[in-house]
Order: sequence, then structure tokens, then C-alpha cells
Amino acid sequence: MRGPHHGWPAAVARKGIAAAGFGYRHFRPPPFRRYFPAVSARARKAVILARGLGTRMRRDDGAAAAPLDERQQATAAAGLKVLMPIGGRPFVEYVVSALADAGYEDVCLVIGPDRPMVREYLEGLEPTRVRIAFAVQQEPRGTADAVLAAERFAGPDRFLVINSDNYYPVEAYRGLGEGAGAGIAAFWRRALVAEGNLSLERVAKFPIVEHDAAGWATRLVEPEDARLAPDADALISMNCWMFTPTIFRACREIAPSPNGELEIQAAVRHAMTRLGERFRVLPFRAPVLDLTARGDISFVTGRLAGARVLL
Repeated sequence: MRGPHHGWPAAVARKGIAAAGFGYRHFRPPPFRRYFPAVSARARKAVILARGLGTRMRRDDGAAAAPLDERQQATAAAGLKVLMPIGGRPFVEYVVSALADAGYEDVCLVIGPDRPMVREYLEGLEPTRVRIAFAVQQEPRGTADAVLAAERFAGPDRFLVINSDNYYPVEAYRGLGEGAGAGIAAFWRRALVAEGNLSLERVAKFPIVEHDAAGWATRLVEPEDARLAPDADALISMNCWMFTPTIFRACREIAPSPNGELEIQAAVRHAMTRLGERFRVLPFRAPVLDLTARGDISFVTGRLAGARVLL
């Protein structure tokens, strides 16, 4: 039987999880509540895509704005972005707390089989506002494949899907959850750059969301096909979605991308054009915090300083 520190970064494992400032307690789920499947009801389920290998976080390129402490260095070296200490607690706790603030009660993390420490840490918490579940994506075959891994968790209900290394506005979670059917939270490109820690160069590579006068998405366009200047303002997809069970069929029917992955953007396009799924577009002029590399840690720590975290 594996011990609680199996696979943990060496510097953390030597001291133990508790000594590293994370704590480890027996998991006690909050009281069970019955759910009735309805794709038009207020969404209560959220899926966090946490299968990534953390390649850019592992890379020590000297770009960190401030020196990392021992725990941060060990966590970065292991590529464990969800467990990155931010203000004394792992980044994932801020994300889950924000989901709870928006009314989500069941949260599923999609993880890889080589990340037992993520599961061990979260199972050691005692949340009172959410239930935490896990789904395993056996191979890193892309974001659409990661969504498929959460099919049993989602069941017949609508569910939110987000990246594990982004901190989105609570208003985006709440707005997507309160509507009916599928939806996309879209963010104005200039606000992402001016108010957050995403560079114009990075944002210029993200898909552009086009919509009609009624607010329904018409296209999800790759930047090279949009014929827009890189600094032109546009609504950008940051992988913050509300899905119905239709997305699972779409994920199964798409072909792999040139790099061999099943991408969620391709599944959304397929759902729109082939399966008749309609996506509401919720525009936001607000930042999305990004924790991709070591250089992001100081900025994210500053922006989340003083944030209330209650699971």
C-alpha cells in the first residue's frame, strides 16, 4: 500500500505534507443531496481539467519575478500546478472555493494515474460546501479525451468545464450555471492583457468566439483564420464552458488534431455544426489569472492575496 507521500516532490516528501503547510486529514463529505437530471436546471457540477504534465512549470528559465520558496520550488519541479502554494495554500483551493461561491456543489478533477499526490491531498480536506470527486485520464490524449473521462461523473446533467491552471471570475461560473443549455464564457482580448498576466503574444493564439445578435455562438475561429490584427480586440475562448451530455458524443466523433490529440475546441465545433448544439456566449471584460509557468507565481499570489477560501 502506498504511503501518503508516494510520488510527492522530494523536498516536500522529506518534511511531510503537513510540514509543507498543506495538512492531511480524513475526508468527510458533506451530507448527500439528491439531484434530478435536467439540462435546463441550474448547473451544480464542475469539472477541472488537471491532467496536464506541467511542462512549462517544470522548466526553470529564470523568469520568476520573485524567488520561489522551498515548497514552491519542489512543487514547480514536479509540475504540480494545482498544488502550487499561493499565499500559504494550494492554488486548487482558490479555484474550488470560487466554484462554491458560484453555487457549484460537486467538483470533479480529471487527473492522470501518475498524480496520486493530488488526490491524496484533496481527500485529506474536510469541505463543507462541495463534494470532491476524481476521474482518471489514462493517457494525455487531449482535452476532449479528458472531458470524456468525466462522463460518469457528469451523468445526464449540465456541467462546467475549466482549466486547472486558470482562475476565472466567479461571475463567469455563475452566469454559465444559471442559464439553460450549453454556453461559452468569452473574454475580451485587451482586458486579458491589460488586467491579467497573459501576454498579447499568448492571447493572440487563442480561439476567437463569434456570435449573432441574439448572443448565440456562430463560430469558434482559430486566430490565423480570423483575419484580425494580433492586437485587435475580440472575444476569446479561455476554455471555460458549460456543456450538456451532447458534448460526449462530439468528443467521440472528432478526429485527432495534427499533433495526435482530441481537442475540446474541435468537439465544440462539431457539436455546433453537426449535432445542432447551441452555445450561449457570455462576454466578460475581466482578467483570467494564468498559472502556467514559474514566472506567473508572483503575479497570481499578489492578485489572490486576501481572497477568502472556504471549501
